[in-house]
Amino acid sequence: MCDMPDDRLPNSRGNRVCNPNNHHSTDASSTRGDTITTAHDGSVPTSSLAPAIAARLRKNDAGLVPAIAQEASTGDVLMLAWMDEEALARTLRTRRATYWSRSRQEYWVKGETSGHTQHVREVRLDCDADAILLIVDQTGPACHTGTHSCFDTDVLLHPDDRPSHVSGT
Repeated sequence: MCDMPDDRLPNSRGNRVCNPNNHHSTDASSTRGDTITTAHDGSVPTSSLAPAIAARLRKNDAGLVPAIAQEASTGDVLMLAWMDEEALARTLRTRRATYWSRSRQEYWVKGETSGHTQHVREVRLDCDADAILLIVDQTGPACHTGTHSCFDTDVLLHPDDRPSHVSGT
């Protein structure tokens, strides 16, 4: 199966790992024994999500599912971001909220540069399996604008608003 030199690829420890299809290799470099599947050409990793979970996800045409982050201690809805199968797999594996950036076309771990991290306590699918809920411990503001929640500033309807006031009639 690994007859050609190109069929064996180095992992991060310098060990050569068999790549029988010459399309994907396995990097078993994690100290916890996690296996990360990466594309042979170094492009975006293919999914390492458990097949049983992947089969349940109902993704949009871009292969994404909306992910809502909710603060464990307060119940506040913090933000909405997007996940593909690999972002979900990374989140489940590390308990660090990992999302797919539609604008940058790359994965990002919440708080990796800002320090405003999300430690994931629970991950839930909604009844249709087309939305993900992350119950998190938030450190610092969740929103890129510096507010606690991305839903703090633009309130369209307050509890005491009358429907006619909101509709403009």
